[in-house]
Amino acid sequence: MRIAFYPGSFDPVTNGHLDVLMRAFAVADKVVVGIGVHPGKAPLFSFEEREDMLRQAVADHGIDPARFSVVSFRNLVTRAAIEHGASLLVRGLRDGTDLDYEMQMAGMNGTMEPDLSTIFVAASPQTRHITATLVRQIAKLGGDVSAFVPAHVAAALSQRAATTQTAAD
Repeated sequence: MRIAFYPGSFDPVTNGHLDVLMRAFAVADKVVVGIGVHPGKAPLFSFEEREDMLRQAVADHGIDPARFSVVSFRNLVTRAAIEHGASLLVRGLRDGTDLDYEMQMAGMNGTMEPDLSTIFVAASPQTRHITATLVRQIAKLGGDVSAFVPAHVAAALSQRAATTQTAAD
């Protein structure tokens, strides 16, 4: 069984993440999404909320749940991937800047774990401009993010923005 590990923060899950994830299913029997948890950062959504968002999005795409799992990790991506049986590390590319950075990371990761191959998935033209950072900023300012995230994520962002705004008032 070919297992791919797709790491990221997924805070929130965007259509860009899903674009890469759906194509990862084309090359792997199973995809493990690794949500990186950094103790020094305060994400907008908890690990459990992000896991739920990912599970719903994958189910909405009709993917067999047996082909998919979500895990958290706090260590090196390479270690987390190996711990979960992956032979492939999936990385999305939006532009040349991403490519330069990801090539360096692939080289370092390949040196640390020679049995782990990095595969690059170029973002589709429809999603290459989407970043979770911009989505969070737009939502925080009351903007419509429905073109950038699945409907259930847009609803969660809207609710979180309203809760945050109410707490600030």
